[in-house]
Formats: sequence, structure tokens, C-alpha cells
Amino acid sequence: MKTTLAQWRALQAVVDHGGFAQAAAVLNRSQSSVSYAVGRLEESLGVRLLKLSGRRARLTDAGSALLRGARNLLSEARELESLAATLAEGWEAELSLAVDGLCPEPLLSSALEDFASQASATRVEISEEVLSGASEAISEGRVDLALSPEVPGGFLGEPILEVAFLPVAHPDHALNGLNRSLTNDDLRRERQIVIRDSARQGRRDHGWLGAPRRWTVTSLESARRLVTQGLGFAWLPAPVVAADIDSGRLRQLQLQAGGGRRSHLYLVVARPNSLGPAARLLVDCLRTAAADYAAP
Repeated sequence: MKTTLAQWRALQAVVDHGGFAQAAAVLNRSQSSVSYAVGRLEESLGVRLLKLSGRRARLTDAGSALLRGARNLLSEARELESLAATLAEGWEAELSLAVDGLCPEPLLSSALEDFASQASATRVEISEEVLSGASEAISEGRVDLALSPEVPGGFLGEPILEVAFLPVAHPDHALNGLNRSLTNDDLRRERQIVIRDSARQGRRDHGWLGAPRRWTVTSLESARRLVTQGLGFAWLPAPVVAADIDSGRLRQLQLQAGGGRRSHLYLVVARPNSLGPAARLLVDCLRTAAADYAAP
């Protein structure tokens, strides 16, 4: 009986992404080749691994037990492949970084500029995420590094920056016209702009979501734009709205209690024991840029 890592990767993709078509898109393979790989795996093992529930492929009990062990095997294989590439080529050809919208743009730009001056041959692929998205990307092994407001289970996160979230609205918004400290009831009567979690699975709600009338957007910049147009209020990171508050385009709402909240931005490394020189350099650049940004 022989199985291959490619077959186990196909099974994992079908389960994680809900079907053969979705797995094929993620793996950049044809749907028939993914189906064939899973079929060969079941034939080699002599057990059914998947069953159809509606349109979604779900694991059998045997499949669940076997895939649990295979995930560890695949993770170790990725680490070995990464380490081999590092040893063979010295500097990594490419790094992937998930960045939450909480990260101030000047911080990221400074870090990347510093990195590029020392590792110009290494490509950096950046995915912009919101809320749980960066945490999910690191836990699923889709990126090498992440700047995330959350640290997934089984990983260590280094807090590199604390960011305040401020309740803001246009100066002419009805909430600012009340000329007093605002209550939850005041907020519930108005439209709230909220940002959707970019995680693919297990999206979660964050922060105050008490307003029945809500508009949901996919980025902090979209939320900022709607709020500056007077279409609602929102809690937004201080670095995102600082210039708007200074110029008078936005005004911070004065609440009776719980007006602001704070979140940490964590630097999370997917495989700290197999970091290549380029990844170590990027980590150092991000740390330095965060320290410089936070310095008074």
C-alpha cells in the first residue's frame, strides 16, 4: 500500500474548502485530477474517507482519524521542503506576509523599504486581511508571517504595536449635533458602518454591534470613506482617521462609557524553527519599523 503527499494534500483541500471544485481552484489543478487523487487514496487505504452531505464533501469517521494524522505529516513535509530550499538557495526566493488593516501604512512601508534595500532578489507577496483573516492565513500555512490582531492556537505572537480604536462620525452627523455624552440608545438609532471579517471560515463578530441599521464593508478604507461622507458612524483605528480628525473631516464621538478600545498588533511567524535569512531579515525590519512608529 502506497500513498503520496499529493493525495493527502488533495483530501485536505477538499475537506477544508468544502468540495472538489473548490479544492481544484486552491490547488491549481483540474477537478478530475483532485477527484482521482482522493479516489486512489481511498483505494490504497481500503476505507471510505469522504461522504457527500448535500453538495458538501464531509469526512467519514475513518477519514477524520486519518486526516488528523496526515495534517501533522503535511505540516512537517512543508517545513522540510522550506528548510531544504533555504539550505540549497541561501536566501528565499519568495516570502508571504498577511497584514491586517490595523497595521499603519507608514509602518509597513518603512519595513518593506528597509527589507528591499537588503534583499532585493526576494519577492514579497502581501495579502491584506481584516480581523481574523491574518490569523487564519498563518494557521492554515498560507503565509510565512502575519501582522495580526489575533494569535491562533498553537502559535506564538510578539506584540509590536498597540492601536486605539476611536468612535467617529462626520462633524455634521446627528450624533455630533446632540452636544452631550452619548449613550448606547443614541448609537442604536443611527447607522453603524462595520467591517466584515476576511477569514474564510469561522468568521466572528468584533466590537460593539448594537445598531440595528448596519452597513458592512470589506476594508477599513471603505468604512473610513463612508463615515467621512456622513453616512454613518464607526469605530476605526486611530492611525486610519488621525488626519481626518486633525483636518476636521471627522470628529471623535464622546460616549458616556466605553468610548474607545485598544487592540494589539502581533507579529506571528509560521515556522520559527526553519526561518531562512530573508524571513529573519523581514522580521527584524518589521520590529524596527514598529518601534520607530511607536516612538514619540
